[in-house]
Formats: sequence, structure tokens, C-alpha cells
Amino acid sequence: MKVNLIKYTREPEKMVAVAARLCYSPVGVDELMDELGDEDVEKLVRFVIKSGHHSTIEHIYFTFAIEGVSRALTHQLVRHRIASYNQQSQRYVKFKDNFEYITPPSIEKDKDSKKKFDSLISNIHNLYKELLDNGVEAEDARYILPNASETKIIVTMNGRELLHFFTVRCCNRAQWEIRELAKKMLKLVRKVAPIVFEEAGPNCLRGPCPEGKFKCKNPPKASDFDV
Repeated sequence: MKVNLIKYTREPEKMVAVAARLCYSPVGVDELMDELGDEDVEKLVRFVIKSGHHSTIEHIYFTFAIEGVSRALTHQLVRHRIASYNQQSQRYVKFKDNFEYITPPSIEKDKDSKKKFDSLISNIHNLYKELLDNGVEAEDARYILPNASETKIIVTMNGRELLHFFTVRCCNRAQWEIRELAKKMLKLVRKVAPIVFEEAGPNCLRGPCPEGKFKCKNPPKASDFDV
């Protein structure tokens, strides 16, 4: 899995602070940008996070380039609707010679299961190539491709949606692959907006687990998400 933070709002935490201060200020944005020092920004951002006034965090955006993940993962990812996505197309891209797939760890560690899994994937790919060679359009041949198929996607989320994304997807109850993705994304955004995301992660890092009888036996630690 390869995850890069390729674009983000310049001075993201200052933007959050300006948005918060503007609500109560008689002056305009330009003056606020000049007035607010580092200490002011830190104080305002912490106040915004603690008080739950998260609308100000919607003004900052982060764009990720993600590769080496499965279609099973992206089917989950796009359920986060307050985001923008562009994904490698199975309709227009043909995978005759460069077909990659993701193997779950539970299958990887079992020699017999891994052998059968690889064999099935190979048979699927061979049939896929045969369909293309017989003139079947890629948009129809793709119907046989598995959820394990590797894909690439560009994702843009605002800060508020990212906080929600990290809450549900860094949780141990999240599916293993999207949990790994969420951890990588969190570590990246903490480098550029450490105050906004300093307490980001599953609910159990900030208080009691809300999962009730479904809560995990070994909850994650804050250090699991350190940069």
C-alpha cells in the first residue's frame, strides 16, 4: 500500500483559526491573517476542537494519492460521501499484462489457502485475457474481476470529514485494509496539521468505547498513530 499526501490547504491550522475568529471580528480576513500569531492559532484551534465547533475545520482540504489497495477497500472508502474521488477505471484500463491483486493476511499465512487463492486469481485473469482477445469489451470483461483487484484512487477530504473517517476507520473493528489506510493517512496529516489531528483516531482514545458488547479486547494505543 502506497499513500501520499499530494496537496493540502496552505497553513491549514491558520485557516481554521481565521475562520473561527472571523465569526466574532469586526475586521476582514486579510487583517486576521496578519494579526494571528502562532500562539493565537494554537489556542484557537484547540478551543475549536474541544468545543466541537468543527464547521471551521471544513475549510481545510487534504488530497491523497493511494495505490496498492483492493477494490474491496475502495468500496468501503467511497461510503464517506463528503469527499471527492477519482479511481482507476476497469472500464477503460485493460489489465492483460499488469494485473495485480491484494492478498488478505489471513490467507497469506495459510499455505494451502494461499495456493488455492492464487490459483483462482490466475484462472480469473486468464479468462479475462481470453475474453479481451475474443473481442469482448473491457467494460464487460471486468465483470469477472475479483474484489481483490488492485486499484489506484485520488481522494480529497476536508478536515472535519477526516476526523470522522479516522474515528470509524482507525478502530480495531474496522476492516484490516481500510484500517491500515486510515493509519497511514492520519500520520501524514499530523505532519502538516498536528493540532487539528492530535486527538484524532478511534473513540476509545478520547473516552469509553461506544461499541458496547462489540468492543475489542485489545484497544489501540495513542502511540499506534504517532508520526
